[in-house]
Amino acid sequence: MQTPNSAPRRFQLALIKPSHYGDDGYVIRWWRAIIPSNSLAAVYGAALDCIDRQVLGPGVNIDLEAVDEFSQRIEIRKLVQRFRRHNNFGLVALVGVQSNQYPRALDLARPLRSAGVPVAIGGFHVSGCLSMLDGNAVGLDACRDMGVSIFAGEAEGRLEILLRDAAAGQLQPVYDFLKDLPGIQGAPVPFLPIANIRRTLGLGSSFDAGRGCPYQCSFCTIINVQGRKSRYRSPDDVEKLVRANWAQGVSKYFITDDNFARNKEWELILDRLIKLREVDGIPLGLMIQVDTLCHKLPNFIEKCRRAGVTRVFIGLENINPDNLSAAKKRQNKITEYRKMMLAWKAQGIFTLAGYILGFPADTPTSIRRDIEIIQRELPLDIIEFFCLTPLPGSEDHRTLWSKRIDMDPDLNKYDLEHVCCDHPNMTREEWAAIYQEAWRLYYSREHMQRLLRRTAATPGRVSSMVKLLLNFSLAVGLEGLHPLQGGVVRLRHPTERRPGLPPEPAWVFWPRLAWDTIRKTFRILSALTTLTADAVKALRDPERYRYTDQALTPVRDDDDVTLDLMNKTGGARAAVAHIKRVDELTHAFGAKGAVGGGHSERLI
Repeated sequence: MQTPNSAPRRFQLALIKPSHYGDDGYVIRWWRAIIPSNSLAAVYGAALDCIDRQVLGPGVNIDLEAVDEFSQRIEIRKLVQRFRRHNNFGLVALVGVQSNQYPRALDLARPLRSAGVPVAIGGFHVSGCLSMLDGNAVGLDACRDMGVSIFAGEAEGRLEILLRDAAAGQLQPVYDFLKDLPGIQGAPVPFLPIANIRRTLGLGSSFDAGRGCPYQCSFCTIINVQGRKSRYRSPDDVEKLVRANWAQGVSKYFITDDNFARNKEWELILDRLIKLREVDGIPLGLMIQVDTLCHKLPNFIEKCRRAGVTRVFIGLENINPDNLSAAKKRQNKITEYRKMMLAWKAQGIFTLAGYILGFPADTPTSIRRDIEIIQRELPLDIIEFFCLTPLPGSEDHRTLWSKRIDMDPDLNKYDLEHVCCDHPNMTREEWAAIYQEAWRLYYSREHMQRLLRRTAATPGRVSSMVKLLLNFSLAVGLEGLHPLQGGVVRLRHPTERRPGLPPEPAWVFWPRLAWDTIRKTFRILSALTTLTADAVKALRDPERYRYTDQALTPVRDDDDVTLDLMNKTGGARAAVAHIKRVDELTHAFGAKGAVGGGHSERLI
């Protein structure tokens, strides 16, 4: 029992966002990472709330630390020593662990558990497996065997339960809150200290204004972890986190909502952000995720611009409606793609689209054809290619798992870049090859020049386009990594190689790392020089504002006849025919009602 004059006990809480292993076997880590971890920010914010409320009692202080392994080396020996000084009174929480990060998370947990340090793991992998499978599949028993507690669900209002059990030495094997998801209005807001944010490129953070998604995409894990019922933060919550971050000099954010345009509070939130930017002078810079129908919301795009949105990520996924239908992505309408992208471009906002390779109708030939159509006919800026991957927690994975269809057993490959299962039209090798080729095709010198000319002819910033093209054109070929896993200066350490792979002697490791860094830096500077020269040429072109091409042409009534986008697949032709039928029926109904004998009058 603590006496009035005794020092408070100090509970050690280390929040770790694991990275994963590259193809060379070394942990992917950067001097500066591209994207901050929203999961880490959300759990850190919940932990700060627990500290404020003294959830372990007035006699216990909580020492809180957050580490994102994508930009910070985790020194297990020092971590063990720190916990030992406090008699292992504390908890290491491995947060936001995705399937491809699960092997690395286990490798971090193993020496900690051997030293008696309490460890818990949460994130999409364990939550998705508990939600969709039998509770033991896909490596979950490895946690139980080590005595690592599994936390499924979200931390807000639940983290204190975990902390109290850890402080009492009574951690349970599983904490399952998947059927009891918290409301997030008024909940602790995501936050990371400036020391963490400085390790990212561009000094930016992230937050979710809403969670959950009503759609049923079969490749998605979000709907089975965060639910199909949407939950939202209030404008007051958003202002609170913006002001807290601005106090430490942070004003750039990635709003991670799977679809911000379907957040029922979008207009109130944007109005609040507009006030913070235009009245209070906080220089907000935002990236959001939206669907392909967001342009139909009155004032949505214009208010996004005023709120500081400079980039939008669109789940385009594919331009073949047959593929979209097979994945239950029926909300995407290819007939709306050009209208939506032109609306963003008119506001000077860059469009980034996710595009999935490996849908049932795909072949190497069809993928090459579709990329050429996109380049020519869609006013899209940046494409991010992904391999269709049966992620644990998705309907696709459960279908294959229940039928015992072969999937790659190495979870480290479930990063949306590696091929993990068979395809009806391609071998795994052909699929992997066309994924690599897709990046080279889209980011050809000719098309990047075209993108720079399009940007120069519209309100977009050409210097920002240069930065985007530099990252997205080089990452796969240079590092063998998706651009979103990229950063500035790849860091490696000989102790961070994946267990089971032979360690490299220092006389081999360090010279090769130095040469690798020099070689890649030269290639980056060379590419930057070329892009800069092309950008200057586009800016100095006296006809820059008159430049146009097929993609920039305004939407016309005969697009369904003149565009390959609408004609090259049976699904596209069917989609166009459906739109025409709906339009004909709508006009016929309207004409009948105008005469006076329509259904609308009789219903009144």
